[in-house]
Formats: sequence, structure tokens, C-alpha cells
Amino acid sequence: MAGNSGGPWGGGGNRGGGGRPPNGGGGGNGGRKPDDPQIPEIDELMKKGQERLRVLMGGRGGNGGGTPSGGSGGSGGPGITKGTVAIAALVAVGLWGYMSFYTVKPEEQSVELFLGKYSSTGNPGLNFAPWPFVSAEVVNVTSERTETIGAGRDADGLMLTTDANIVDIEFQVVWNISDPAKLLFNIRDPQLTVQAVSEAVMREIIAASNLAPILNRDRGIIADTALEQIQATLDEYESGITIVRINLDTADPPREVIDAFREVQAAEQERDRLERQADAYANRVVAEARGDAAQIREQSEGYRAQVVNDALGEASRFTAVLEEYAKAPEVTRRRLYLETMERVLGDVDKTILDEALTGSDGGVVPYLPLNELNRSRTTTGGN
Repeated sequence: MAGNSGGPWGGGGNRGGGGRPPNGGGGGNGGRKPDDPQIPEIDELMKKGQERLRVLMGGRGGNGGGTPSGGSGGSGGPGITKGTVAIAALVAVGLWGYMSFYTVKPEEQSVELFLGKYSSTGNPGLNFAPWPFVSAEVVNVTSERTETIGAGRDADGLMLTTDANIVDIEFQVVWNISDPAKLLFNIRDPQLTVQAVSEAVMREIIAASNLAPILNRDRGIIADTALEQIQATLDEYESGITIVRINLDTADPPREVIDAFREVQAAEQERDRLERQADAYANRVVAEARGDAAQIREQSEGYRAQVVNDALGEASRFTAVLEEYAKAPEVTRRRLYLETMERVLGDVDKTILDEALTGSDGGVVPYLPLNELNRSRTTTGGN
């Protein structure tokens, strides 16, 4: 070991000079004094750095001999040691682990690919995919994505109805991802696919409907039908997409004719209002007429029953009188006469004259008019 110093600066065999060459030696230090410190040249520093870099990358020293630092031989840089190899191995393992382990958030799922082919689906949390054979694609599966069709675009919202009218439709399709593996392998552009399928389905639905129901009462039915058909089409493609809802924002005639259309709608509404008023009046009159007819029928039935009952009563009374007359004709005749006179003269103001009476009264029979007194008393009490 003492035969050749092999110092770090490549000096001679004199080790007592603290790594400095002897006075007046070549060494590239010119005429430097013995007491001056040894300053390495810039090219030597660069050479040393390059050799260390080659060592870290798995190469050899500058002389190619592979001699460890401090050993014999004239090597100009350090050799490969066990520590260097261990550090390099740790760095490689750390880099491999960094590339292999990945984290999946709760709202995400990952698709692991083994050499580009589907392998498995990762769950939320820490997942392991040994790089470079296995790679992972992380997809957000819970967030809702919205595609708007017909808003500010050229002719996407103009659709033809079955009654040859044009309606301007604007709607939104809200969707999310249900199967990320199908989404990645079966669909090239999910956003464009959802837009194209939604527009085609909506055009088919509008083409089978009249204009008036679309503008008035069938918007909810159209949205539900569109959701079912769009989802069925995407399921046929095995797209891994779920349609959450359809928002049918507007359904109006084209801008060029919307004023005229609104006037027509106003006229139709006025016509409907007048028809409802006429129907209400007709229903009221018919109901009143039916009520009056029923009342007249009831009154007729009552009058008929009254007349029949009166006739039956008169017949019964006549039969009873006839039976009594057969038993005592004179008494019955007198009774009938008195009852008739009572019935005829009962409500008549009477003055009784008797020819047998003479005097100042001139045959007038005085009597007490009890009925008049009762009538006067009743009238006074009522006032």
C-alpha cells in the first residue's frame, strides 16, 4: 500500500506534503510556494463529478480498473462500493413503489390494466398496481356531469313534430359513471356519445308528438320517456353510463314565428274560456229546467191525489147521508137544510127581518154579532 500513494489528486509518492506535489514539480501548479494550499483545477472537479455520476449509474471509475478508493493503482476517481449499490437499490425500490402504489378517493374508482388489458377494479383507499406491468386509470364515478342540448347552438334544438310544426327544444342530460371499465374500453368519447344519443332520442320523441301537448302539458312525460330510451340505448352500447335525470327547460316555437304563435295561443285560450262559460251556462239552465219540471210533476201528482181523495171523501159522505136519509127522511132533510144555510150564510153580513115584529125597528130582529166582535178583537191584537 505504501509503494504507490494513489492520492485523490494523482500526485507522486511523497505523502508528507498533505497531498501536495514536491516543490518545483510539474503537477500543473506552476511555481506555487510550498506553503500555499493545493487548489484543484476546474477540469479536475468536472472529471471527478462525471466519474461519481457514472458510479451511481452503475459504471466504473476513470481507469476502468474497478479499484476501490484508497487501494493500489493509479485510479483517478472512486470505485463502486457496497454502500453505493445499496443506495442505488433503495432509490430504485422507492421509485418503483412510488409508481406502483396509488390512492383512490371515496368518490372514485380505478381500473387496473395488465399490459393494457383489463385486470380488476380498485376500491377507495390505497391500491397496489406493480409497475410497469400493471397500470391504473382513476375515474370519478359519483360526480354528476351535465350535457346541454339546444342552448345557443345552430339547429340542435329545432325539431319537427308529427303535425308538421317546428319546436325549439332546450334540455339538459345529467349523467354519471356506473362502470368505469366499460366506459374506458367501449366508449371513445363519453361526452360526445351522450350528446348524440340524447339528441337522437329527443328528435324521435318529438317527431311522434303534436305541437300543442309539447308546449303545454306533456313536458314531464317527454322527459321521462327520453330518460328511459337514452338509458336503454347506452346500455346496448355497454357504455357504463347512468342517466340521472332529464331537465326539459324550454319548448317554444322558433324565434321567427313566436309572436304570431303567441297570438294564436291567446286566441285559442280565449276560445276555450268562452266555450267553458257557455258550457257552464248551459249546464245551469238545463239543471234549473229539470228542477222546475220535477217540481211541476210533483205538484201535479199532489193535486191529483188531493182531487181523488176529496172525491172519495164526498162519495163516502154522500153514502152515509143516504143511509141516514133512508132511515129518517124528514129529519135528514131538515138537517141538510140547516147545514147548507149555515155553510152559505156563515161568512155573510146578515140583517134578520121578521114580519111579525112591529114598531120603530120596522121588523128588524136585534142580535149580538159575536163573529164581528171576534174579528175586531183579532184585528186589534194583530196591530
